[in-house]
Amino acid sequence: MPSLLSLRHYGHELLSHSHAHAQLVFGLRGELDFEVAGLGSRVLRQVLAVVPAEAPHACGSRHGSQCLVLDVPSEHWLTQHLGPHADASRRLLEKPGAISLTPSQSQLVGWLAASPINDPVIAQQGAALLLASLANAHPIQDGGRLPLAAIDAHIDQHAAHPLQVADLARLSGLSAARFHARFLDETGLTPMEYVRSRRLHLARQLLQGSSLPIGEIAARVGYASQSAFTAALSRQFGVTPRSLRQGRE
Repeated sequence: MPSLLSLRHYGHELLSHSHAHAQLVFGLRGELDFEVAGLGSRVLRQVLAVVPAEAPHACGSRHGSQCLVLDVPSEHWLTQHLGPHADASRRLLEKPGAISLTPSQSQLVGWLAASPINDPVIAQQGAALLLASLANAHPIQDGGRLPLAAIDAHIDQHAAHPLQVADLARLSGLSAARFHARFLDETGLTPMEYVRSRRLHLARQLLQGSSLPIGEIAARVGYASQSAFTAALSRQFGVTPRSLRQGRE
């Protein structure tokens, strides 16, 4: 059994294996292509991959990636260190897939990554904190508001990458269908309409406040081609990227 917490660097070489213990892989830098039990995902900052015990998994990073890895100990360890959170942690560790972290969870991951995690006390306490935080994500109660600040932060953090309704729903503790309905009711927009609008507002800020090339700004807000970006921006604001850059609105 490896140490509880470790920093690992991944390269373009594909790694494929399985192990008897469950594992959580938290993205720190770069992008790691990950497949667990046939389910593909991308691990990057503020995202983690769940690898259940004995699940075959493969990963590789074309441009290099760094991750914080939590190798989950025995059932006895979960019961001893997580108390009332142990059952929720077991359920979390049984299902493969990717999970988006809240800003506070992401801060905890970053703090641990910068700590001496080879110290057994820090490793034990840090692993317990991470698992308890993940297990203790409370769903929104009826009548509560969606966490729009956390949703905005997640969109901004991952604007360059594909976003799914399920990614945002996890931040709210809701199913994708329930989240879609609640989001439309609270904002008047579907989640994907909201994502598109926020990306384009971010693009407008970059056009007006930076000298980045238009093509690079397009990529930073999730558009694969400059022509598609120009069309979307024109529909949103009625002007071209060049006009925005020149200050004409």
